[in-house]
Amino acid sequence: MSTLAYASPLEKAWYYLHRLFCGAVLLFLIAPILVTFPLSFNSVPFFSYPMPGFSLRWYEEFFLTDRWQYALQNSMIVAVTVTLLSTALGTVAALGLSRPNFPWRTTVMSLLISPMIVPAVITAVGVYFFYADVGLLNSYAGLILAHTSIATPFVVIIVTATLSGFDYSLARAAASLGAAPMTVFFKVTLPLIMPGMISGALFAFLSSFDEVVIALFVAGAEQRTLPKVMFAGIREEISPTIIAAATVLTFISIVVLAAAELLRRRSERLRGVRSS
Repeated sequence: MSTLAYASPLEKAWYYLHRLFCGAVLLFLIAPILVTFPLSFNSVPFFSYPMPGFSLRWYEEFFLTDRWQYALQNSMIVAVTVTLLSTALGTVAALGLSRPNFPWRTTVMSLLISPMIVPAVITAVGVYFFYADVGLLNSYAGLILAHTSIATPFVVIIVTATLSGFDYSLARAAASLGAAPMTVFFKVTLPLIMPGMISGALFAFLSSFDEVVIALFVAGAEQRTLPKVMFAGIREEISPTIIAAATVLTFISIVVLAAAELLRRRSERLRGVRSS
């Protein structure tokens, strides 16, 4: 039976008022998106309600035009590379920080997650001047390294949270049976922290795929990503194709976040099974 059945009238009122307030805040945040998305199906090249007709011409332009497809291809290449690098670096950092005898853990963790706290424009300006000195401006390597610096903290935080419930007695038991450290990692540790690694990788992918500020400072004409092309399109011309691109990006984000939530629940179930 639900615990709400034993609640007082005041507790019930607060229960429903709290959920009503949260729903109103959520609606306020997503209302602009819900209003804008239908315009991507407009039959005319300007924004108007009511829409005079329904058309998929803007999605056809997005998926069939070289300009948009080149930008989408660049975003995918950069995001996938950043995901692989940040997942490897973030997992190694989280494994080190999880050790009980790690010195200066708080300070190192603060430094690792600082790219999440510092405003993106400050990071972009700093990266721009640094790259200007070392010759990495307008290059894929520079853009990938810059995105990796802002994506790695997501992996560090999520994998660290996963390791907080890790049972190290399993690794010690494997080592006591003669398993080498690499064997212990790949056979014992890695399968147990894999849901956290994948969740961190998904967030790293989104942080790179949707990033625009650093790309504006670092990327050149050959490295233009999808968010950069969208930003340029907003400045030069207002086209429903931009809304179609934003709809595709939002759909990708929803799919990735849903996958991350499923992995989180799977990790909790595995943790519950181990604890029982």
